[in-house]
Amino acid sequence: MQIVVNGKKEEVGERTTVASLLKEKKIMMEMVAVELNGTVLPRSRYAETSLKEGDRVEFLYYMGGG
Repeated sequence: MQIVVNGKKEEVGERTTVASLLKEKKIMMEMVAVELNGTVLPRSRYAETSLKEGDRVEFLYYMGGG
C-alpha cells in the first residue's frame, strides 16, 4: 500500500504499524515525535496503530539549541 512519509510517497506492507515503520527506517522512538494525518500520536500507541492506504506520516525530530 502507498503512504506519504515526510512528504514522499512510499510503499509499505499491509500490516505496517507506526512502530514497525520506525524500526524499518532505523529511527529510535525516543528521538522523534510522530504526526499521523495531522495529529501527534502518543508514543504509547505506536505499536498498536496500523497504517492505512493514503496515510500521511511526519517524523518530528527533537533538536537542541537556543
